[in-house]
Amino acid sequence: MNNSKKFLIYIIYAMIVSMLFGLILWLGHFKVFQEFITKVEQNSFDLRQSIISKYKKANNDIVILAVDDATYEYIMDKYGSWPISRQIWSETVEGIEIAQPKFIIFDLLFVKPNLNDVKADKSFINTVKNNKNIYLSMNFDNYSDEIRKSKQLDDKLKLHIDKGSLKDNEYITFINSRTVMDELAAVTKNIGIINVTRDSDGIIRNTTPIFKYKGDYYPNLSLAVAIDLLGQDSVSIEDSKIIIDENHIIPLDFTQRAILNWYGKSGTYRHTPLWEVIKAIKDQNTKYLDENFKDKIVYVGTTATSLSDIKSVPTESNMAGVEFHATFLNNILDNNFIKKVSPKIDLLISIILCFIVGYYVLKTPSVPKTIFFLFASLTLYAIAATVIMSKFNLWISVVLPCISIVATFILIYCEKYLMKSKDYEQTYKLAVTDGLTQLYNHRYFQEQMINQVNNFERYGTVFSLILIDIDFFKKFNDTYGHQSGDCVLKQVASILKKNSRTSDIACRYGGEEMSIILTNTNKNEAVITAEKICNTVRNNKFVLANNEKVNVTISVGVATVGLNGTKPQEIIEYSDKCLYKAKESGRNQVVYEV
Repeated sequence: MNNSKKFLIYIIYAMIVSMLFGLILWLGHFKVFQEFITKVEQNSFDLRQSIISKYKKANNDIVILAVDDATYEYIMDKYGSWPISRQIWSETVEGIEIAQPKFIIFDLLFVKPNLNDVKADKSFINTVKNNKNIYLSMNFDNYSDEIRKSKQLDDKLKLHIDKGSLKDNEYITFINSRTVMDELAAVTKNIGIINVTRDSDGIIRNTTPIFKYKGDYYPNLSLAVAIDLLGQDSVSIEDSKIIIDENHIIPLDFTQRAILNWYGKSGTYRHTPLWEVIKAIKDQNTKYLDENFKDKIVYVGTTATSLSDIKSVPTESNMAGVEFHATFLNNILDNNFIKKVSPKIDLLISIILCFIVGYYVLKTPSVPKTIFFLFASLTLYAIAATVIMSKFNLWISVVLPCISIVATFILIYCEKYLMKSKDYEQTYKLAVTDGLTQLYNHRYFQEQMINQVNNFERYGTVFSLILIDIDFFKKFNDTYGHQSGDCVLKQVASILKKNSRTSDIACRYGGEEMSIILTNTNKNEAVITAEKICNTVRNNKFVLANNEKVNVTISVGVATVGLNGTKPQEIIEYSDKCLYKAKESGRNQVVYEV
């Protein structure tokens, strides 16, 4: 293959890849395609997280004080109802505080005062007031004022932002709030938001760090804890990032949310059942309390399935909501968030991979090798994407590149073998075609005679053969030269093709002799065709190499299968005898009987 042809083939394949990506970009405008790609890509993210989370270690300083199934049974047996009296929470917090935890963070809502137990409420309020390391929760929603009158929140709850802002969207902007009871809000500023948002498949992969309510910003519960823990009093927002300090930065995706990096399944963080803590406090078991809570960040929440605070996350279909919030804080402290690369980078990766796979398919003639290379490429890329997520916290797309690779492989493979097929057809045509007259050559003539006789024997399909000889052609060459002889041969061949059907087979028999196999043609029809060709040649002016015009005649012999023979050689011999008789009888005529 010469260089120009190679270059042309590479241009064609580059155009195929370009057209493929043009098609993908066009499909990207359709919601169904977008949803399909997003769903499969999210599943690939979940799979990668499930793999790499096995090799991560959660922060040992974060523990869960869990209202688990056993605690729920204990509470129902001892106190008769859930939620339990706030007096018990007050006693529990006071008992844990003996162990000097860093924070006690409630993933529980204390919304309304209990008018039947005012004393317990006051006790809990005093506990919160006296312990500045306690954090409480509230959430935002979009209920209208007809359902719940929205409140103006105290300025002390606002998040201080030095610079930057967030774009309003459904994930961060709300019009109503479900706040803690006023008496608690009056004694603490340590209140954060615990809203969660699921993707369309019901799985939580992101969290909203900052919320907007009535024109002001408020922190997620875990973000509020992190700011306090890191000794900051404000954050800044730059280039889709929330900056707490130079070592703790939260990257945001296009929805203004953070993509969490998961540390495993349920039970990632050490769970201490509430019922054991209540018992240890009653027994004044300070050793137990120190072992579980000294210098710890304690999240308090429900893990019992009957209390319905269960979330689906990439690594677990049933994870307690309190562990979700603990994971967000762990991400902040480890600076361990996932950052999704831009669609442009995903597209560039896809293009590069497609050209690599396409080039290999072009250069490799072995079919098994190309198929193996395809699957190896897909596997290695998936592994690389997982390693990149594990080592660099980058989410590069798997679905788009893999779809592009497979589509490129199929398209180029089909085009490659289509071109091979065309090359084969061209080679075959050259092998069976006479180079001068462009009629079929003698070898092809012999093959087709055998085929036609076989059809006659099987199905009774009649065919005829005419043999043609240009009269006095040797003398013509001696007079006008071989170049002019070649001109005559070409023009006679053209007359044969024009005066025969597409199903007929016109051949150069040898030298100045030519033939036509007339398919589905009886003797009478063959004679008519032969006479027509003979007359056309006789009446035609032939242009020679020197542009001189002369007349030429031909002699024609006709034979028909069944009448003049049943074997190829018999039919050829009979038509040759007729041709010889035509010459002996004065030439320029058709003979069909001897």
